Amino acid sequence: MGRVVEAVLPARMGTAFRWLMASSWVGNLGDGVALAAGPLLVAARTQDPLLVALGALLQQLPWLLFGLHAGVLADRVDRRVLVMAVDLARAGVLAVLATALFTADVGLLPVLAALFVLGTAEVFADTAAGTLLPMVVDRADLGTGNARLTAGTLTMNQLAGPAVGGVLFLAGAAWPFLAQAVLVALGAVLIGRMRVPRPERPPGRARIGRDIAEGLRWTWGNAAVRTLTLTIVLFNVTYGAAWSVLVLYADQRLGLGAAGFGLLTTVGALGGIVGTASYDWLERHVGMATLMRVGLTIETLVHAGLALTTTPWVAASVLFVFGVHAFVWGTTSRTVRMRAVPAALQGRVGSLYAMGVLGGILVGQAVGGVVARVWGVTGPFWFAFVGSAALLVLVWRELGHVGHADDAAVTTT
Repeated sequence: MGRVVEAVLPARMGTAFRWLMASSWVGNLGDGVALAAGPLLVAARTQDPLLVALGALLQQLPWLLFGLHAGVLADRVDRRVLVMAVDLARAGVLAVLATALFTADVGLLPVLAALFVLGTAEVFADTAAGTLLPMVVDRADLGTGNARLTAGTLTMNQLAGPAVGGVLFLAGAAWPFLAQAVLVALGAVLIGRMRVPRPERPPGRARIGRDIAEGLRWTWGNAAVRTLTLTIVLFNVTYGAAWSVLVLYADQRLGLGAAGFGLLTTVGALGGIVGTASYDWLERHVGMATLMRVGLTIETLVHAGLALTTTPWVAASVLFVFGVHAFVWGTTSRTVRMRAVPAALQGRVGSLYAMGVLGGILVGQAVGGVVARVWGVTGPFWFAFVGSAALLVLVWRELGHVGHADDAAVTTT
């Protein structure tokens, strides 16, 4: 057992990292419960597709509205305390929602309002939590740390959490939200056990506009991080376009029903788990630039593979490979960014990066819907293939500089 613990949680990374990982995994389980329970709660109150979609949008919209503000706050206050305070407040809102569901017939409007408030709180908590890893582990261990934290997102948020949320919702609409309240509160307690050094604070009084502008200027002025951020945004446009019609693709192209679609998404998550197991070896034996180049090549070919095949097992195999890539790429890109960005700017640059991820996907989803309506269900996959291929050619050379962004940071900070 000791060897297993050492392999997963190396002693060299310290006790603070173990508390951070425990908190992240527990919190991701709670958020995974909500992934299933939130839409189910809205759908139980209305069958209007627009209102159901609005429920999902209200949980994501706060990133675009408050993401930059969350970055400023994370760079101005005690980040550990901020995560604790926001998560405890979030647990309180969830407890109120669960109590209301236990005792009354809650209408659609209060449910939508609660989802928006919870989504807003999650923006501030996640932004601050994303700055803690570089504060408690050495630069050389950031890849390992990101891999362990992302593994929690895969297993707890994407695999276990939604299944638990669905089962709890069947027992009663309030139960999943009560369970999430307990898990979020426990995550806050675990974060409270960390000992985190005090980071350097920006000089002068806090001014939101000025602080946001400083984060934007630094991101644009650092060639490697600028390229990485633009790459994330644009590749998420192509990804969002293809994945926006995946449920239709599974039905119309592969002849699978709802269960088959669920299996395809699970296969992708399983690929991510394989990526988890292999990341430490890959980081030791393959350079960051090579990992990014190979990963984006795989993503490009995945779109073509899905557009060409009509065979379910082939599509499942392609999605498994994509799952491996998505995990490795996500871990690599976050590690490069964390190593390159000064501690005092981690919140602002990280929030800009997260907004780019979400913004790219949202734009891609809109494009994918239009393309599918005009050219059919495989149209978005061909759009994604051609777009990704063109982008890959444009950034191929620059990815070499991105992969060494952390080396530049060592000499300039």
